Amino acid sequence: MEIRSGTAKISDDVEIYFEDMGNPGDPPVLLVMGLGAQLLLWRNGFCEKLVDQGYRVVRYDNRDVGLSSKLHGQRSGGGLVPNLLRSYLGRPSPSVYKLEDMADDAAVLLDHLGLDRAHVVGASMGGMIAQIFAARHSHRTNALGIIFSSNNSAFLPPPAPRALLSLITGPAPNSPREVIVENSIRVGKIIGSPGYPVTEEQARADAIEAYERAHYPQGIARHFGAVFGSGSLKSYDRQISAPTVVIHGRADKLMRPAGGRSIASAIPNARLVLFDGMAHDLPEALWDDVVGELKTTFAEVN
Repeated sequence: MEIRSGTAKISDDVEIYFEDMGNPGDPPVLLVMGLGAQLLLWRNGFCEKLVDQGYRVVRYDNRDVGLSSKLHGQRSGGGLVPNLLRSYLGRPSPSVYKLEDMADDAAVLLDHLGLDRAHVVGASMGGMIAQIFAARHSHRTNALGIIFSSNNSAFLPPPAPRALLSLITGPAPNSPREVIVENSIRVGKIIGSPGYPVTEEQARADAIEAYERAHYPQGIARHFGAVFGSGSLKSYDRQISAPTVVIHGRADKLMRPAGGRSIASAIPNARLVLFDGMAHDLPEALWDDVVGELKTTFAEVN
């Protein structure tokens, strides 16, 4: 499958790297990935399934990750513990940029591609960005898919400590490649789907690919800052009018299923789909099911 690529200039400080596949005349699907995650996590095979269903697929690296611009040296905001406390109460914290800025990045990317509207699908933090996009840019959102995410409303169950710590603790940025790769494999085992385990060989290959493409752990803190900076997204959810499906794994201990339920209850007429054995990743065995749920929702657009 041909993959077209390029860079969209968002501002003087930010350029967004994107990849574009499928027939340019087909309905576009914009895929938004999560915290510290490169577009690689929208696996080629998953994208191909969407293309085979008649969609043009655009995936991109958020600011501060992958091949997009890095905001080197900028502080992420307040301390972790105060931020977590404010987040539990649904309140925003100081940050360099917010999820709103990242949602606007997506809008400028669509401008760059000459696309007036798109189906928007976000995973994890990308699902938060997608919620804001669908509210602030409702005229550009055909349908919405939100995968293992949250609306950060007050008093939601927090992540399991082991799952959260796996993301915020790790080797020093200048550690040897093998140390970074081993840590990535370890994190994958902690937050990945227990019902659909990845082979050691595949996990290592994926970790090496991510490391060699762009290793930039410094951006993770600013991504956390963006999440904390926006606070509860419930007010955005109530503004969403696009057909919406919320997909979540019952085994997710990082972004607990309560987050998905909270989104689905706040967005008018949203559909909630829960998968047994799925946690905080997109297992290949579920790709057909997930694409099928997305296609059902996309078909609701008038």
